[in-house]
Amino acid sequence: MATHTHPHTLVSRQPRGVETRAAILEAAEHIFAEVGLAGARTDAIASAAGVNKALLYYYFNSKDALYRAVLEAHLEQFRARAQEAFGAKGSARSRLLAFISVYFDFIAAHPHYPRLMQRLVMADERQVRRFAREYFLPLFQRLVKVIDAGISSGELRPVDSRDAAFSLVGMTVYYFAAAPIVRMVSEGDPHGAASLKRRRREVLDFIRYGLFREPEAPLS
Repeated sequence: MATHTHPHTLVSRQPRGVETRAAILEAAEHIFAEVGLAGARTDAIASAAGVNKALLYYYFNSKDALYRAVLEAHLEQFRARAQEAFGAKGSARSRLLAFISVYFDFIAAHPHYPRLMQRLVMADERQVRRFAREYFLPLFQRLVKVIDAGISSGELRPVDSRDAAFSLVGMTVYYFAAAPIVRMVSEGDPHGAASLKRRRREVLDFIRYGLFREPEAPLS
């Protein structure tokens, strides 16, 4: 005799499924950032997420697939925000500052992101190439294009746009990637609201006075 699932049952299961998947991703993000893919144990992830280990494989098939899902959740979110900043109307200066602001705010809101990226770089080179092709290279090319546009329009000083892009990314990321060192040398919390506000302002001002021909001119 055929059985039928009541429509209300399907609807009620979906939120729980979404919440369970999110809990697994959150727990995995923390553990992967701490010990990397090789050091992570599915038992520990399941325990931290408060779920049965079988659910990890139900939602993600394997630990490798879960690792990719954690990285992709971050990278897709950042890519969407970065593309919005690059695609906004306005001068090259305003788009450049918009991108760096988005980048800084994204990392500030996702403190595990720098360590996840460091773990990725130290892991399987094949994974690094895959993520680089899909996420990092397109955004890097957009950043270089904005810098080139600013140089051509006379908004930015004549610099090597690729090296400038590396410098901008490094200046934004390093503070977070080296948070334990920053905490020691500054004797403060690098993730505290006041510290983040000050650091964000300093990064944007450094760009203005380091790259802009007219740092005091209003943005357009």
